[in-house]
Amino acid sequence: MTSTYAVLPYDATAWPPALRRIARPEVLERWGAVDRSPHAPRLVTVAEGDSDGWSAAALVTARPGTAYVKIVDAVGDVPAAVDAVLSYADEQRLAQITWEGWTVSAEDAAAAGFAPLRLPLTHGREEAADEPAGPGSGYVRWTAGEGIAEPPPYYRQSTHFTCGAVTALLARAQAGAVPRHALDREAELTLWRDATNFPACEPVGLGVAVRRRWPAASVEVFLDTDEPVLLDHLSGSEREWRAVLQRASRSDARRSGVPVDGRRLSLTGLREAIGRRQRVLLLVSLATMQGFDVPHWVLCHGVVPGAVVVEDPWFNAAAGETWVDAHLLPVPDASLDAMSLLGEERVRGAVLIGPG
Repeated sequence: MTSTYAVLPYDATAWPPALRRIARPEVLERWGAVDRSPHAPRLVTVAEGDSDGWSAAALVTARPGTAYVKIVDAVGDVPAAVDAVLSYADEQRLAQITWEGWTVSAEDAAAAGFAPLRLPLTHGREEAADEPAGPGSGYVRWTAGEGIAEPPPYYRQSTHFTCGAVTALLARAQAGAVPRHALDREAELTLWRDATNFPACEPVGLGVAVRRRWPAASVEVFLDTDEPVLLDHLSGSEREWRAVLQRASRSDARRSGVPVDGRRLSLTGLREAIGRRQRVLLLVSLATMQGFDVPHWVLCHGVVPGAVVVEDPWFNAAAGETWVDAHLLPVPDASLDAMSLLGEERVRGAVLIGPG
């Protein structure tokens, strides 16, 4: 890999002349079309001999609190640019490099050691007409091992509140209990309707809805509080009637045989569950990754050295994210531990689903 490279600040208002000489105008126009600042954009550059010019450059970004870096585009001498990013990722001890397929061919990506990512299930579907446009391909390279052998499909939630239902459907699709072609908006909204605490899905209600939908699957809920959750932003009657529904969910859990464990699921326990081929629906705050403290469900389905691999059914197109950021996303154990403690009481909610 390239040993000499530079990492420079990214400023879409003042492209360096060295960059303008090797990047097509339409590429720079796309780079500057959104505010990428929330995700630490930077230029990884390779000098051209002893001159002030560059032989290659790549725009890279990443969500805060994660263990990957994404190549938006590589320009100039593309193999040299990618080698520089690989060296950068190695020095940063990152688990993964992804590459958006705006300008790279599948052949060139493969030559650089990248494997293709399966397109999102919503790609090209009529119900996804309002979904932010993204690249028509994406690629991944893991820095240690082969990554995830049988990854789940990627599906972007179609509302701001159906993340719990989508993660459950993705878990069952990965287990083969839901045909991939059947994971659509109707399936998403139908499961959400059965699980919702209006509009969020709290852990016990989500676990009960999963058991109703797939009676043969083993389901277990971990929630280290007896109090209602996800209601800190509400007060008075708006809080009270949702608390009633959460108590009803606990009664439903007892009747349907869904165990609710009052202990906090540790990161060690989460990794062990994945090792048993269980899938973990985990509540996290988006404060670290996106900058706003909103509870959100992700699917934890794989482990790599130092990180847990998750599916995030939402991405922030306004910050330059695409489905490539949210699919097979590695999150370091310490980051995941911190971001999955929610609310004033710092509780953790998780739903474990077995492969049955």
